[in-house]
Amino acid sequence: MHPEFAPVAFLSAASLALPLPWHWRAGNVATLSIIAWLFIMNMIYGINAVIWAGSARITAVVYCDITTKLTIGGNFALPAACLCLCIHLERVASVRAAQTTAADKRRRTIFELAMCWLLPIIFMALHYVVQGHRFDIVEDFGCRPATYYSIPAIFIVWVPPLTMAAASLVYASLAIRHFMHRRLSFAMHLQARSSALTTSRYLRLILMAIVQLVWLVVTTAYTLWFSSMTLNLRPWTTWADVHSNFGRIQTWPAIITPAVILRGACTLWWMVPASTWIFVAFFAFGNDAVEEYKRVLNVVLSGARRALPEGFLSEKKRDLKGFSLPSFVKGSVPLGDSSSSTRKDSLPDKAVLPVNRSVTMTTTTSTVVSSMPPPYSLPPPPPPQKYTSPLDSLDYSADADRISISSSVDTSGYTIEILPETPSTSSSTPPSPSSPQYPRSPSSQGSHVVDDYYYTSSPQDSLPHDIPAPPSLPPPTHMPDEAHISPSHAVPSRPPAFPPYPFARDMRPAASEPMSPRPITYPSMSPTHRDIASVFPGGRR
Repeated sequence: MHPEFAPVAFLSAASLALPLPWHWRAGNVATLSIIAWLFIMNMIYGINAVIWAGSARITAVVYCDITTKLTIGGNFALPAACLCLCIHLERVASVRAAQTTAADKRRRTIFELAMCWLLPIIFMALHYVVQGHRFDIVEDFGCRPATYYSIPAIFIVWVPPLTMAAASLVYASLAIRHFMHRRLSFAMHLQARSSALTTSRYLRLILMAIVQLVWLVVTTAYTLWFSSMTLNLRPWTTWADVHSNFGRIQTWPAIITPAVILRGACTLWWMVPASTWIFVAFFAFGNDAVEEYKRVLNVVLSGARRALPEGFLSEKKRDLKGFSLPSFVKGSVPLGDSSSSTRKDSLPDKAVLPVNRSVTMTTTTSTVVSSMPPPYSLPPPPPPQKYTSPLDSLDYSADADRISISSSVDTSGYTIEILPETPSTSSSTPPSPSSPQYPRSPSSQGSHVVDDYYYTSSPQDSLPHDIPAPPSLPPPTHMPDEAHISPSHAVPSRPPAFPPYPFARDMRPAASEPMSPRPITYPSMSPTHRDIASVFPGGRR
C-alpha cells in the first residue's frame, strides 16, 4: 500500500498553477508545454493511485487505453520542450539576429507546437509497433503501457528521448557560453533585441532546462536499464507474432510480483513529481511569481468584499465609532489640554483636564491620576549690551540698574573705578553672606554711583532719578582685580564692539625690542617711521 501516492500527485499538479500566469502572458510555448505535460502526468498518476489502491482488478479499460498512450507521449514531450527552450535561449544570447520580427516569432511558435505536441503524437502512434498487448495493471500503480522489449523498441521508445536530451545540453552549453562572453552587457543586449526576458529570467530558464535535461537523461537511462534487467531482449520476428493476442491485459498483484519490479516501478513513479518540483522551484519564488500572488490575493479580496451584504462594512464602522476605552486605559494616555478637540462620549464621567497637562480622571469606581513632567521653561534672556565707556556711544542709556548717561554728560573728566563692597539698600533681595562681592546699589558713603558693570560717575554726571533694576537680572559673574580702571582700558563683562576706524599700534623704538623679526620696518622714533605711522587716522603721534 502506498497511501501517499494520490495526495503527492494531486499537490504536484496543483503547484504548477503558481508559475502558469507569467508564462501564459509571455507566450512561451515550450514552458507552457512543460507545464501541460507535467500536469497531465501527475493527474494520471493521482487517479491511478485512487482507483487501484491495494488492488489490481481490471477496470476502466478505455481510460487505461488513453492514459497509457499519454504516458508514452509525455516521455517524448518533456525532452522535446526542453530542446525548444534551449534553442530559443541560445538564439537570444547570440548575435546572429539583431532584431526579432513578427515572422520569426510565428515560425518559432509553429516549430515549438510541432515539437511539443505533434512529435509526441507521432511517437504515440509508433509505439503501437512494439506494443505486445493492450496494457498492464500493477497494484497501487494502476495501468502502465506494455512494450515488446526488442531492438526496434529501444530505437522507438528510449533512443529519441536520449537524443533530444543530448542535443538540448549542447544548445544549453552554447547559451551559457554566449552569456559568459557578454555577461557585462547582457541586459542591454536583451533590451536591444526587444525581448521580454531579463537577465534573471534568462538564467532561471537556462538553469531549469539544464537540470530538467540531466534529470530526464537519468530517468530514461534508468528505465532502459530496468527493462533490460527485468525483461529478456526478444527478437522481432513478424507483425503477427509480436501482436498475437493483442487484447490481453496483464495484471501484476503485489503478492506475486517480484520485489525488484515493485522497487523499480516505485522509483519510476517518483520521477514525475520530482520533475514537477524542479520546475516549480525555479519559477514559483521569483519576483514575477510574487507579483502574481499579490494580484490573485487582491482579486480574491475584492470578490469577498462584493460577496458581503451591502452596508455590512459601514455598520461595522458605526459600531466602532461608539466604542470607548476603559478608564484604566484612558488614564495612561495623555489627552492634552482643554483646548484640544475630543469627543465627549469618549471621556469618562467627571473628567478633569488641567492646563498644566497633568490629567486627573475620577470615575465612580476608580480614580486614575496620570502626572506628566512639568513643562520646560526657557531661561531668561541675557541683559542688554553695555558699552565700555560713554566714548563708545553718545546716546548711551544704562537701564539695567542705577545709572543713565545721555549726550549732555560732560565726558572730559569721566573716570571708572571700583568702589568697596557695600550692602545693598534698594535691592529687593539682600545679598547672600557667601557672595558679598556683588554690590547692587549705590554707595551711601561715597560720592559716586555704581552700576552692574562697576562704572562710577560723579553725582553731577548721574541723573536726578533712579531706575530700579528688574528682578530677573542675574548677578555679574566676574570681578576685576584692579581698583582703578581707565576708560580706555576698562574690562567689560562682554567684549566691546570692533572700532569703526583703523587702529595704528604705538610707536616704540626698535632698540627696545631686540627680538623683533622686522627691526627696520617696525615703528620707531625715526622721523621716517613717524611719517609712515601718521597716515593712519587712529594712530597716536
